[in-house]
Amino acid sequence: MKMLQIKVKPSARVSALEKQDDGSWKASIKSPPVDGKANQELIKLVAKQFKCPKTAITIKSGSGSRLKLIQISEP
Repeated sequence: MKMLQIKVKPSARVSALEKQDDGSWKASIKSPPVDGKANQELIKLVAKQFKCPKTAITIKSGSGSRLKLIQISEP
């Protein structure tokens, strides 16, 4: 099981996930933070980056804020 701290920037021009020097992650998300769309896109982006199913990813905290704690369950 992995835990990631991700700072999210919604309504970005392109969607991208980058690892920062301090070990945290920065996610740029195309979707606006409306009706959980940005969270759904973030889960998709993390799943693609770590090559795991979307069901293995959980937002443990920060679902309503820009700083999120994401848990990736190992199969």
